[in-house]
Amino acid sequence: MRIRPRRLVVAAVALLTATATLPAAAAERHDRDEHPSHGGLSAVIRYTEYGIPHIVAKDYANLGFGTGWAQAADQVCTLADGFLTVSGDRSRFFGPDAATDFSLSSASRNLSSDLYFRGVREAGTVEKLLAEPAPRGPSRQSKELIRGFTAGYNAWLKQNRITDPACKGAAWVRPVSTLDVATRAYALAVLGGEGRAVDGITAAQPPTTATAAAAPDAQDSARAARELLAADTADMGSNAVAFGGTTTADGRGLLLGNPHYPWQGGRRFWQSQQTIPGELNVAGGSLLGSATVSIGHNAQVAWSHTVATGITLNLHQLTLDPADPTVYLVDGKPERMTKRTVTVDVRDGAPVSRMQWWTRYGPVVTSLGASLPLPWTATTAYAVNDPNSLNLRASDTALGFSKARSTAEVLGSLRRTQGLPWVNTIAADSSGHTLFTQSQVLPRITDELAQSCSTPLGRVTYPSSGLAILDGSRGACALGSDPDAVQPGIFGPAKLPTLKDAPYAENSNDSAWLSNADRPLTGYERVFGTIGTQRSMRTRGAIEDVAALAERGELTVRDLQAQQFANRVPAGDLAAQDAAAACAALPGGTATGSDGRAVDVSGACAVLAAWDRTTDTGSRGALLFDRFWRKLTASVPAAQLWKVPFSAADPVGTPNTLNTGAPGFTTALADAVTELRAAGIALDSPLGQHQFVVRNGQRIPVPGGTESLGVWNKVEPVWDAAKGGYTEVTTGSSYIQAVGWDGSRCPVARTLLSYSQSSNPNSAHYSDQTRLFSGEKWVTSRFCEKDIRKSPALRVVMVREHG
Repeated sequence: MRIRPRRLVVAAVALLTATATLPAAAAERHDRDEHPSHGGLSAVIRYTEYGIPHIVAKDYANLGFGTGWAQAADQVCTLADGFLTVSGDRSRFFGPDAATDFSLSSASRNLSSDLYFRGVREAGTVEKLLAEPAPRGPSRQSKELIRGFTAGYNAWLKQNRITDPACKGAAWVRPVSTLDVATRAYALAVLGGEGRAVDGITAAQPPTTATAAAAPDAQDSARAARELLAADTADMGSNAVAFGGTTTADGRGLLLGNPHYPWQGGRRFWQSQQTIPGELNVAGGSLLGSATVSIGHNAQVAWSHTVATGITLNLHQLTLDPADPTVYLVDGKPERMTKRTVTVDVRDGAPVSRMQWWTRYGPVVTSLGASLPLPWTATTAYAVNDPNSLNLRASDTALGFSKARSTAEVLGSLRRTQGLPWVNTIAADSSGHTLFTQSQVLPRITDELAQSCSTPLGRVTYPSSGLAILDGSRGACALGSDPDAVQPGIFGPAKLPTLKDAPYAENSNDSAWLSNADRPLTGYERVFGTIGTQRSMRTRGAIEDVAALAERGELTVRDLQAQQFANRVPAGDLAAQDAAAACAALPGGTATGSDGRAVDVSGACAVLAAWDRTTDTGSRGALLFDRFWRKLTASVPAAQLWKVPFSAADPVGTPNTLNTGAPGFTTALADAVTELRAAGIALDSPLGQHQFVVRNGQRIPVPGGTESLGVWNKVEPVWDAAKGGYTEVTTGSSYIQAVGWDGSRCPVARTLLSYSQSSNPNSAHYSDQTRLFSGEKWVTSRFCEKDIRKSPALRVVMVREHG
């Protein structure tokens, strides 16, 4: 039921505060008196501008309830779709051959997704993890949040009508269980491990004489592994920087977080504030289906994450019994694989059953992605080891962050819970401290182990990509344990790359090496990432920017906001002038396109020369350079692109000086000009006219640029010349926060959720923050009570389990 705004805000919060501070017995009696006919879970949700909910509850179960309710109100169709995935029912409703949205695994079709997740269910995998005592398993508080979230989501379904056309009236939108919610968390944990191998796990079947296959080619496999695991081709990335007190105007810390996540589907962020009076008070973005804040801030600490370079899985190459390909040998002794028969219901067809095969190392897999085959032959098979298949601790890590009072306590939470599967952490606090740490759950692959235990294939893949392929026939090649690790087979906290109290700590999805260019991190194992290798264009640009800011000093939150939307194109700074000069020197102003035709490119020369080297929506020349640069980098090998090669002695400044004489340079220029003219797009057309999203029939220009351009404000749009250019964004800047402190009890925070709170086109909050993002504007965070009460949009809702 709805409560009149403002008048009852203080009363509602006071009620919850009083309840939270009462002795247990009195609190229970108070709750019975307040809800005599219910006794169920409840929360107060106060909405401020842009539909941001501030959820107040007396304990973790009730906080989870309010969070589940509020998420369902904004994202019920997306949540329901994800719950359908983890229950293994996609084929039943959508058919076995339809593609998934890849939010919760890399499964290419519904059938393989269902076979995997149904197998997880039937093996009791998540139930076993829930039963593990903390810290190896989730804490009581985390389990209470899951219980409450489940009840809140179900209560919203029961008490409201769905208006989102994506699932209105759909039979697949249904109540969920705590196991559904926990399995969704499990799916996110294994996203970079078993989740990456779902097709290969569910397709793995013992060989027959008719299915004999050759061993994989080592060089092809190395190349495929490098491409599969490379950060610059991933669908998730991020930038984040923390500035220390020596660089800021007031001696306190600053943090800018800019995660790059999908704009559609189940890996969207959702923004909220969560409060248990006297216990917890945190604001930020949560991944959908999560009951905790993933990236955020409280009154004293702010943190963000970037997708790390650590390889979260490894392979064990099995030596098989020549008489039985489902038996493998370890130290000469036979071990039989465990067979699991999994059955999936299929729309308009008979149920489909498949066998899955498991070993002491993990499931047998016949591929990692479409380009890395791992054939199961009469003599050899491969098993994938994913240590995050034993990790349901991320919510406890997040809770530790939410309650931390310093970067030291953030690091303490990471060391205590060891729950983050595939991200780095960057943090700053109100005392001026900074932190970068690659505290992620990784298989304990030391370089020494890889040297002594890699198979011939692994001796090629490990140095090039970090993917270890170990000899599974030798017991001595087991991963072993660190004494400070919460589970066997992973690195303990002492081995994790960590940088404390640097003037700045920055990461843009390269390895930990250059988190601060003046204090490089070294000494970590190859599985964490590389040392002394070429950085991405985005990393180079980011370090240039943040190092210059740190050197200038006197920084404030406004400087963070300016950095987010500077939209500087590092590739343009390096290459545009030379490209323009080479263009102007072409005889007759013509170049030959890839189709062999001569193209008049003379108009492009002046446009490239005059371009302001940004991807602001009004920038003229940005679109031309973008299309040219994509074609150039796709056709010219990296070793031929620059005249000055990479040098580890100058990793930010090299490589440089565009090689305009490289084969393919003039072709890329001609093709870019031809493409734009064919689409009716002027070469100097403003970027925003052709880089946009459509929301409720209206175009919203989108600033920012792609990975290859190196723009901090990353967006990866889809090119459709027939529709006018880049007409949708698949991934990019998502939940953005710029946070500092001014000595008061309230943090100075500006936030932005680029794609807005709701995916329902009928919601008032379907595109409101997207328009802010377009205009490079921010939301002023309402964290403190006085600021929440002052909101002109304040709306208060008391939600209860029984309505």
